[in-house]
Amino acid sequence: MAELVKILSEQNGVSGCETAVRNLIIDKIKGQADNITIDSMGNVLALKKGKSSSKTFAVTAHMDEPGFIISEITDKGYLKFKSVGDVDSRKIISKKVVIGEKNIRGVIGMKAIHLQAKSEREKTVSVSKMFIDIGVKNKDEAEKYVRLGDYVTFNTTFEAIGNNVKGKALERSGICRVLINAMDREYPFDTYFCFLTQHEVGSRGAKIISHRLNPDAVLTVSSVDTADMYGCERTKNEVKIGEGVVVSNCDKFVISDKTLTDSMTVKTENIKTQSAVLKEFSSDAGAIQTSAYGTRCMSISIPCRYSHSPVSLMSLSDVESTLEYVRLFLNKIGEIV
Repeated sequence: MAELVKILSEQNGVSGCETAVRNLIIDKIKGQADNITIDSMGNVLALKKGKSSSKTFAVTAHMDEPGFIISEITDKGYLKFKSVGDVDSRKIISKKVVIGEKNIRGVIGMKAIHLQAKSEREKTVSVSKMFIDIGVKNKDEAEKYVRLGDYVTFNTTFEAIGNNVKGKALERSGICRVLINAMDREYPFDTYFCFLTQHEVGSRGAKIISHRLNPDAVLTVSSVDTADMYGCERTKNEVKIGEGVVVSNCDKFVISDKTLTDSMTVKTENIKTQSAVLKEFSSDAGAIQTSAYGTRCMSISIPCRYSHSPVSLMSLSDVESTLEYVRLFLNKIGEIV
């Protein structure tokens, strides 16, 4: 299990540049799918035929991660950049990064603390004050390796840490692993396994799939930040790592279909679950639910610490609980809808 999450984590897939992740996923699922389509947004729509085609269901996960894009190369060869998706600027100073298709190594820098005025030291540093250093002397040398528009991701080593794993972009790697492994079973009805693009910049890939698929119901799989750590004692979010898949009643943009959530709660059996109201977070369900003629949706999530940062933390037991939930959903949903 850890190996597939590791391989997915090590791929670079900033929103709008999911090619490496998409190619890896297609390679892993091509023996399980009856048909694989890549649509105009770059979404992977993998159809697995069921025992009956009288109903169609879909389960989704996003392939992309937040990161950066090169916006300027200075005369001295430093790279200026802008955020793609939400990244906390307080967490990125001095972090190692990988740039472009050539995988150029660099480090995010800023003015040294002893060169800063007191007023500068007391403020949160914005991305506009930072740069990436790739160890070159000038702009001409930098342009041999990097060009405007190149994407930038963190260069983070994946490894076990206690009972969990840590790595880059686990918020997408864990959920993609769930969908890949869920495809190794047979299900009662036709099912689309959808690996979506550009979630981090507004669920853009998710917005178009309902028009194409017109499913009877959709289960979206995402990740959610936990609140089981120091400093979060008073938060209303009670999600904990290691306590199982999170079944969301609602988030910022969607209210889960109550018939689906209530019926699935009865059928959950021995799967470790947590129930939550996630008004501070968003999944792709909001974009899918109101597209085309509308689709019945529910959303589940894998708990994840420190998402949208250079390194995140996840429990493989939660990944496994989420996989079991997806399999159960696809086996039982035809009895509900």
